[in-house]
Amino acid sequence: MVTRRFFIGGLTAAAVISASRAMAQASDLTELSIADASTLIRARRISPVELLRAYLARIELLEPKVNAYITVTDDLALKQARDLERELDAGRWRGPMHGIPIALKDNMDTAGILTTAASAVLANRVPDEDAECYRRLTEAGAVLLGKLNLHEFAYGGTSAITHFKPVHNPWNLDHIPGGSSGGSAAAVSARMCAAALGTDTLASIRMPSAYCGIVGLKASHGLASIRGIVPLCEALDHVGPMTRTVGDAALVLQAIAGYDAKDPVSIRAELPAFASALNKSPADLRLGLPQSPYYERLDSDVDKAVKSALDVLTNLTSGAREMTLPPHPNFPVLLAESIGYHKQFMTDPEKRGLYDPVTLARLDAAAEFSAADYVNTHRELLLARKSIANAFKDVDLIVTPTTPGLPEQIENAINPAEASGGEPALRNTFAFNIYGIPTISVPCGFSRSGLPIGIQISGPHLGEIPVLALAHAYEQATEWHTRQPKIG
Repeated sequence: MVTRRFFIGGLTAAAVISASRAMAQASDLTELSIADASTLIRARRISPVELLRAYLARIELLEPKVNAYITVTDDLALKQARDLERELDAGRWRGPMHGIPIALKDNMDTAGILTTAASAVLANRVPDEDAECYRRLTEAGAVLLGKLNLHEFAYGGTSAITHFKPVHNPWNLDHIPGGSSGGSAAAVSARMCAAALGTDTLASIRMPSAYCGIVGLKASHGLASIRGIVPLCEALDHVGPMTRTVGDAALVLQAIAGYDAKDPVSIRAELPAFASALNKSPADLRLGLPQSPYYERLDSDVDKAVKSALDVLTNLTSGAREMTLPPHPNFPVLLAESIGYHKQFMTDPEKRGLYDPVTLARLDAAAEFSAADYVNTHRELLLARKSIANAFKDVDLIVTPTTPGLPEQIENAINPAEASGGEPALRNTFAFNIYGIPTISVPCGFSRSGLPIGIQISGPHLGEIPVLALAHAYEQATEWHTRQPKIG
């Protein structure tokens, strides 16, 4: 018999029953999606403190192996969870993120909490204010588990170059998780948080999401505020959700999106209900496949997985056709922006000596570009952002492999003679930062050695709804997102 308790705060019986089934099938609460956990919290079937304790236990068990966290804020998290429990007792529900344990990449400012960007340069830095994205998450009711390891200053793609020792890929601890948001991807994949925020300048949400078998969403440039995040290149920097399902990514994006007058690259846009995309059919969507260089020189396992994914995507939509993307500038000149932040440290002999040599070499190279080089390249970027709209006249979405290859071994990534910082893996991702358009990576298979592979779906400026709609439909048509690393 359905009783009144199934309709608390406007909940439907079907939603609670579905979430309850998910809980019954889970070995512990960390296996619940944000959507299911949120439903059960609102219905008072589980409490924010119960959910938090499950994640803290998971961190205690796995953190020594994965090294995803720089700081675990367990005391703060317990206080936040108890406060949110009391709010529920008083009849206040903040929304789908109420009581959900999340974590932040450690280049996002948190007042009174260490924020290091994984560098010895900032090893003792404690900000006075929260980054805007974190402020919005706390307003939405999220609980902060801690701050996550990353590639130093977000200036690379391995998360092996970090003052706090390399992050390990939960699917194979000898391999990198990608970067720069490697700790974010590893923590989500290993269920050490329900969701994480990452930043993405060239690949740093999508590449590690592909390497760790999770969902990573980079929305339109400026849709979510980057104020209070240690900058790399404001013209390219994004902040976005990293989750285990597309639906959860939509919920996190809803919490952080919106105009910020104090962020120079923030844009005014009418925000849709991003989760509404989950109910939209992708049947009429037209897919574009840009062949060069995106489908060239792929690892054989990536090639096989992507071809299989394209078969599914083509059946879900009105079909696919080859296309060409408009020209765009390369990224090295744009990264000269980073000198604006780093000059204060690079000209201080003591601080300069604290950088990892690979990071310092990149910064020194960026400093060599002239003001004229930067101005001319930035002009090309603006023109590319205008011209990308033409690419969507005959297609609705663009599909590519997220990365051309698989995650390398940590041993190679930290070898000074071989350390590339992961740049070869950026080939399929960085153009979409330059275009400033929404892009998501979703799991689409595994290599013969058991390493995850991702496929990337991109849409027009402010086209998050069709991107999410197709990503969700693909996710539901396949089983890749249900697999979990056998760790712990």
